[in-house]
Amino acid sequence: MKKSAELFDKAKEVIPGGVTANIKYIDPHPIVMEKAEGSKLYDVDQNEYIDYLLSYGALIHGHGHKAVYEAVMKQMQEAGTTIFGTPHKLETTMAEKLISLYPGMEMVRYTNSGLEATLLALRVAKAYTGKSKIAKFEGHYHGGYDQVLLSVNPDHEKAGETVKPNPVPESLGLPEYYQENTIILPFNDFPSTEKILRANSEQISAIIMEPVQGGFIPAEEEFMKSLRSLTEELGILLILDEVKTGFRLSLGGAQAVYGVEPDLTALGKVLGGGFPVGAIGGSKKIMGILAPDGGKDILTAGAENQYKHHALFHSGTYNGHPTVLAAGLATIELLESEDTMDDLIAMTKSLRNQLEDLYRRYGISMQTVGQGSIFNIILAQGEIKNYRDMAKADSSLRKEIDYELLKLGVYTKPLNRYSLSTAHTEKDIARTVEAHEQAIRTVLNRLK
Repeated sequence: MKKSAELFDKAKEVIPGGVTANIKYIDPHPIVMEKAEGSKLYDVDQNEYIDYLLSYGALIHGHGHKAVYEAVMKQMQEAGTTIFGTPHKLETTMAEKLISLYPGMEMVRYTNSGLEATLLALRVAKAYTGKSKIAKFEGHYHGGYDQVLLSVNPDHEKAGETVKPNPVPESLGLPEYYQENTIILPFNDFPSTEKILRANSEQISAIIMEPVQGGFIPAEEEFMKSLRSLTEELGILLILDEVKTGFRLSLGGAQAVYGVEPDLTALGKVLGGGFPVGAIGGSKKIMGILAPDGGKDILTAGAENQYKHHALFHSGTYNGHPTVLAAGLATIELLESEDTMDDLIAMTKSLRNQLEDLYRRYGISMQTVGQGSIFNIILAQGEIKNYRDMAKADSSLRKEIDYELLKLGVYTKPLNRYSLSTAHTEKDIARTVEAHEQAIRTVLNRLK
């Protein structure tokens, strides 16, 4: 990987740390990619990889799917532009599609990323309820902005009690205000969550959560249903961050699988077909607050006086970008084709089963944890229900295996989850399992 190292050194001269996002860094240097096709990535040193990162799950049809390309080119050619800066038909078409698929959606607004979607959802919740605090779950990630960049990967010594976690900043530069106004909850522990929420219900506008933590630790069904009932009772809005799970558990996301209708839903990743995108959706009653008149008729009594002179501001030059929505619609239409989702999930299960069998043969405690077309490899025994349970995992051994896999042409960032695409084949699966066996043998021999 000589060229990757050289290009990384060059990048460090003009880009802080040599990467445009901290998450792109891999020690000792990232692998610099040059091209991609289908399920494959090719680096600048001409090495081929089976791609299981898929831009952190965004590319559900793999790289360069013909139908997505054609939709993008058709939009630009027929419209004569990449963007109008005005309303256009695809905005309504996509909104109607999402409303038909997601149980909790009656109206939709677009953003340019999943981060922006969760940020907007929280602003809507605060405006609608007139309450300033939010609650989030320990271990859940909702974007790199101040209010939610707390207790994502906290040091256990700083995180406090399991039943009542402390808000732990994930970055320098976070004002104390957000620690004081963000309440941390224990995931998949309803009794403790209920106790915290009841004690703070008068101040909490919304709970934001990943229905599948980190894209791979699912909420227990009873936990989800109990949480939905409790939030309705307490007048707290429930926001499902489906940026990772949207279209990956089902066409209607996690909410369709769980049978739970949130007050607001945030989407991103798969929705853009490889382009940056985000969206929020919810009931007409709540989403109406985003209208230019400020939703005067729907504010709750507590919020009415506070917001009567101000509309809720939401804008963005690229919101509802026609090229992006064309790619997204093509992506969804492919997923709606007969048996496509079922086949994708079946292939994911096949890979999971084969890997579990393989690790078992080598005497390594391993389980795959996930739902739909995403999962992670956890080297641990016992149930994995939340962030703290991940401390059981042998991350050191997993990382060594992951680095060997990179040498063998299987790509995901070390310790990261696996996402599958419709471009992956049975041959890819077989090659992946073979690479895992070779990596395991290499690492175990090294540790003797």
